[in-house]
Amino acid sequence: MLALIQRVTAASVSIGGDVVGSINHGLLLLLGIEKDDGEQQADRLLQKVLAYRVFADADGKMNLSVRDVQGGLLVVSQFTLAASTDKGLRPSFSSAKPPGEAEQLYGYFLKAAQAEHRDVAAGRFGADMQVALVNDGPVTFLLKS
Repeated sequence: MLALIQRVTAASVSIGGDVVGSINHGLLLLLGIEKDDGEQQADRLLQKVLAYRVFADADGKMNLSVRDVQGGLLVVSQFTLAASTDKGLRPSFSSAKPPGEAEQLYGYFLKAAQAEHRDVAAGRFGADMQVALVNDGPVTFLLKS
């Protein structure tokens, strides 16, 4: 399971012009689900995301987590993160979990995030989404479980 996290001052996801999820200060999480991923990987990745220190403390050092700063978490499914790009000029999605199974795991991850963190918003699995963000820093990290 892969999480591309970006520290943001604001982020939103829209479908057909309607905003379906938005946050202010916090993390935008683009979630890629691979074939062998399950609930154990989802739980481990969620704990890592919530505890990952990417926000500045009083000294300007990245020592605070999204929990510490009480920031928002916007979770957006992005199957293209699971693409294999090692060969050729076209990505292969053979390493991605099939859509039905991936949607279930995305739902599991989202429910777990909502149970663990107070400010969670989300996109819609499989939808054609437009994501808007103001990357703060810019600060972007790829986390794996």
